[in-house]
Amino acid sequence: MIRVVLPTPLKTLARVQGEVQLEVEEPVTQASVLDALELRYPMLCGTLRDQATHKRRPFVRFFACQQDLSHEPPDKPLPAPIVTGAEPFLVIGAMAGG
Repeated sequence: MIRVVLPTPLKTLARVQGEVQLEVEEPVTQASVLDALELRYPMLCGTLRDQATHKRRPFVRFFACQQDLSHEPPDKPLPAPIVTGAEPFLVIGAMAGG
């Protein structure tokens, strides 16, 4: 079971509280986690990644095991603690300002 933590605005959109738990077949990658998330919560389609290109949205970041995975290839396997459910896959809304 993969644990996913969403930022509050996306939790509100998906109508969930707390962590989301997903069944994801191996190999567990960013792409497979996001596919499973969008399949279960279709209202999130287009919020985390572009619907046509599947590239990460500019102000969305992905973290796992205290590492920023935002610029990693989407098909690279995620760390073992994510796959086992020991650690959550974090979706963070980045902030910008001047």
